[in-house]
Amino acid sequence: MNLQPILSNFALILFVAMVITGVIWCLDTFVLSKQRRRAADAALREYDARNAKLSADGIKLDSNGNRLAIEQAHLRQPTWVEYSGSFFPVIALVFILRSFLWEPFKIPSSSMVPTLLVGDFILVNKYTYGIRLPIINKKVIQVNDPQRGDVMVFKYPKDMNQDYIKRVVGVPGDKISYADKRLTVNGKAVEYTALDDYLDDQHPEYHKQFVESLPGPNGVTQHRILNTDGRRSIDIGAVDEFPLREACEYSFDKFTCTVPEGHYFMMGDNRDNSADSRYWGFVPDRNIVGKAFVVWMNFGKFDRIGGIK
Repeated sequence: MNLQPILSNFALILFVAMVITGVIWCLDTFVLSKQRRRAADAALREYDARNAKLSADGIKLDSNGNRLAIEQAHLRQPTWVEYSGSFFPVIALVFILRSFLWEPFKIPSSSMVPTLLVGDFILVNKYTYGIRLPIINKKVIQVNDPQRGDVMVFKYPKDMNQDYIKRVVGVPGDKISYADKRLTVNGKAVEYTALDDYLDDQHPEYHKQFVESLPGPNGVTQHRILNTDGRRSIDIGAVDEFPLREACEYSFDKFTCTVPEGHYFMMGDNRDNSADSRYWGFVPDRNIVGKAFVVWMNFGKFDRIGGIK
């Protein structure tokens, strides 16, 4: 039996821990504590009867301390029950927060540089794209749809045990073209503004840097992207066979895709160093985890803390 998918699913582990500790807490609250109370009362009655008999025989006793010790001994929770009862509210709170409100992630790769750096700790809004049932990730309440320019966390279509983070560049119905490292959305060329070259301090190398202005329903979303000299817009040999691939046309250094209904086209901001929808296809709505909105910590660079554009 392969345990790796289970061990890599922290939400499932948390859910199982919450259920186990919750069952133990309920069992103790409604059953075991009452049994201990009855046992303590019986022991106290027996103790009081014995002391009454001794007092009748003229033996004077100071029994308050012993009586209290007997009661506490019978009411004391077993260690496994005590720990379960202590952990249950904490585990339940964490499970609810990360399942329905915010979930933390750590950036493991450079595919979203310069927006997100390796080592950034981010928070993801779990409800902005709809309320989803934990574990099975099924949407039960619709809220908002992802928009172009959003930085989104999702389950990698080729391995649902992996979480990926990229930028939304195409929403359902969009026609996305990418040629000469420039995007065209629905026939309209996206605007780019050149910035100073970007020095990647993890791999000492300069990259061309631009501000990309993605059009959206609420106006233009601007963010920085990187290009690397000597790299093509797409490596045709690295393109996989993926579901709905017929919606895309590939040629040397260019591709065009029409985003199917219920799917999204994702790209990394580090365009020439990102495995994204160009290679493994569209992201179904059911794979969405949430919207990244803040960097809350980077232990090597405290100035990284702040909102995500």
